[in-house]
Amino acid sequence: MTAALTHLGPKGEANMVDVGDKAETTRTAIAEGLVAMRPETLKMILDGDAKKGDVLGTARIAGIMAAKRTHELIPLCHPLLLTKISVDIEPDATLPGLKVTALARVAGKTGVEMEALTAVSVACLTIYDMAKAVDRAMVISGIRLVEKTGGKSGDYKADAKGAGQ
Repeated sequence: MTAALTHLGPKGEANMVDVGDKAETTRTAIAEGLVAMRPETLKMILDGDAKKGDVLGTARIAGIMAAKRTHELIPLCHPLLLTKISVDIEPDATLPGLKVTALARVAGKTGVEMEALTAVSVACLTIYDMAKAVDRAMVISGIRLVEKTGGKSGDYKADAKGAGQ
């Protein structure tokens, strides 16, 4: 069974979903993304030697700020009073590169998937921006929803590989 697209009206026009009658519940979402880079670039970032400053700290703050402004960036998203947003960035030697994970939480009538995905996307873009002077070949990939809880549609947990892998 295919789910109906909730942001489309009867004539196919885009509209914001009415969440007025939905129950207020605690909802969480976890998203992830990867930034692959040369080993020397990863070492520079981890050693804190980037000319623009603290890459990881700046990317973490950028992701948090972006999550809080998701409704300004993504059409038809509801503004949410987030109760938590965290962005974690860890080295991944197998890429080599960095894995970015964001967790968003709200007590509300709509989910926080877009906030978690936006946090990851902007954190990855910030890493790229801060290190592009030494490695323009970095690749951002794998941005996806890993898990969500709460709400009428229930819980979701992605498989280990993700779609298309």
